[in-house]
Amino acid sequence: MSQISPSRAKHLFQEPFSWLYSLWKFSRPHTVIGTTLSVWALYLIALVITDSSVTVGSLGHWLGAWIACLCGNIYIVGLNQLEDVSIDEVNKPDLPVAAGEFSLRQGQWIVGITGILALLLAAGLGGWLLATVGVSLAIGTAYSIPPVRLKRFPFWAALCIFTVRGTIVNLGLFLHFSQKLTGTEFLPPAIWALTLFILVFTVAIAIFKDVPDTAGDKQYNISTFTLLLGKPAVFNLARWVVSICYLGMIIAGIVWLPAVNPLFVGITHFGLLGLLWWRSQQVDLQEKVAITQFYQFIWKLFFLEYILFPIACAPA
Repeated sequence: MSQISPSRAKHLFQEPFSWLYSLWKFSRPHTVIGTTLSVWALYLIALVITDSSVTVGSLGHWLGAWIACLCGNIYIVGLNQLEDVSIDEVNKPDLPVAAGEFSLRQGQWIVGITGILALLLAAGLGGWLLATVGVSLAIGTAYSIPPVRLKRFPFWAALCIFTVRGTIVNLGLFLHFSQKLTGTEFLPPAIWALTLFILVFTVAIAIFKDVPDTAGDKQYNISTFTLLLGKPAVFNLARWVVSICYLGMIIAGIVWLPAVNPLFVGITHFGLLGLLWWRSQQVDLQEKVAITQFYQFIWKLFFLEYILFPIACAPA
């Protein structure tokens, strides 16, 4: 049973800076950064591949898509926190709702407003963006809300995460930007390669994310791959999945992607592969802090791909 006291909750007009910091934590910053980089990267790749120039109109569509996706991001992660208060009090007690910084009612208002804003913005900007945001929100809702609550099942929980992050975001946003830039929708090989990389990479994130949280998941009967297979097995599986991503992108850069600089792709991805294995040797699976830090490291590698791939697509 949650012990949250509404009287402890922060209020925007009484403590504006403290409230905004709690909102930042509520939005799960690593997911916000990932969403931001994906929108920016896909816009830049669309500009390069379509040989388009930056205009006020295209910047407007980029800004609108970014805000809509950020609102959708906050809706999805916020909804999960509202449904997992008791679990978070064990696994992530610093999250705003679990810590009492936001009351349940405040969290519900934030989730409701951001969800509506995401859909309204997307609907005003185009069909592909509305489809991207709408499907993402629907999957995020099914992930958290009873009676469906797909997060209870390891396979379906992982499928939700890598379907949204890996497929829907990349294909949907590029189709949105290409349509706004050229009037036509198309998916070049570079986007398929990026999508496949992110899709497989997100599998590693999806299966690894519960490794630090075994105590609360076990207490509240949330079945995860970590509880089913054990920490060492999931840790090694995630490491090999990310390794396959890097090796696959190196090979694709050489044999399949004429619009991508193969030397740049090879050097950067081989270097990150080595960094991954070096960093993984330092993780003590008995220490929650060490596991959490490695999980954040995997997210940083995820962020880097959205920086490196647009550079690789840039004309020499």
